[in-house]
Amino acid sequence: MILIDTHCHLYAEEFEGDIAEVIKRAKYEGVNKFYLPAIDSSCLEGMLDLEKKFPNECIAMMGLHPCYVKENYMDELEIVKTQLAARHFVAVGEIGLDYYWDKTFEEQQQEAFELQMQWALEYQLPIVIHTRNAMQETINLVKPFAAKGLTGIFHCFSGSYESAKQIVEMGFLLGIGGVLTYKNAGLPQALENIGIEHLVLETDAPYLTPIPFRGKRNESSYLKYIVEKLAEVKNVSVEEIARITTENAERVFGNVR
Repeated sequence: MILIDTHCHLYAEEFEGDIAEVIKRAKYEGVNKFYLPAIDSSCLEGMLDLEKKFPNECIAMMGLHPCYVKENYMDELEIVKTQLAARHFVAVGEIGLDYYWDKTFEEQQQEAFELQMQWALEYQLPIVIHTRNAMQETINLVKPFAAKGLTGIFHCFSGSYESAKQIVEMGFLLGIGGVLTYKNAGLPQALENIGIEHLVLETDAPYLTPIPFRGKRNESSYLKYIVEKLAEVKNVSVEEIARITTENAERVFGNVR
């Protein structure tokens, strides 16, 4: 069984002491690729170092996370632009809108999101989207870019069936993680009529740890619990979930590698 963790922050300080063991455990469970989303310039060195230490396994993206769109967002975007021009990244991400913590920079978040989507089109890269308390606003901003051929993943999807339907109709995939295992999350119901061909797997490690380890540090080896739950939800084998979601991940990322 081959799995892909399409979204994990393995360069985070939570993994400083045992990253080799974390990756070893994940590989034992069949996870053979780890896609690393960027946050802002502060993560860049650690992310690229990890990519060098684990070539063809840890694979970097480049982007400015909406929660890090602050007073200096134009400087941060310039770094993203420079990095995209300097070398190949597998995707532009994670980018998007987040109105959960603070809406002070709402307009700047939208500006940064649209600019980075335009860069993704120019470089023919997929995007990886972060959205929180802004699902419909995010979908509305993506639609005109999707019409021009932009593709990607709505990371950590936890929305409604109506939102999922709009997303897959744009040609985007849904990133399914630990939230699927949470009681009362409502995600199994939202995915009931969404085909597996529209889904990819992720952990968002070290965050959003699935049951039975909720509350502890998440890691990529825990992807198996998401696979098991998704197999239960879709009433298919774990092998089929693994095969289809891996093919989906390779399709969205592989066409630019």
